[in-house]
Amino acid sequence: MKTSLIAVAFAVVLTPVAAFADDENAKCTDAAKDTWLSIDAVKAKAEAAGYTKIKKVKVEGTCYEVYAFDKNGKKAEVLFNPSTGEKAGDETGQN
Repeated sequence: MKTSLIAVAFAVVLTPVAAFADDENAKCTDAAKDTWLSIDAVKAKAEAAGYTKIKKVKVEGTCYEVYAFDKNGKKAEVLFNPSTGEKAGDETGQN
């Protein structure tokens, strides 16, 4: 019984770690990097999607990760498909 409780406790604690690891290994495209949109083009797509005050854009897995503020003024970390510029997800896993 005690072993079962310890196993459940570890599973609960490690679940958020696994979700965080998914951001780092995010899969947005299979396209070669030399065909990706430029960082400036992705910034423009993010602004068109309503994100402001873009602080940084970096490659995260096969995605661009944009650090900005959403339409409500809250900090946002948003993944964009580098081939299409479409939003692929965000720090909460929402598309």
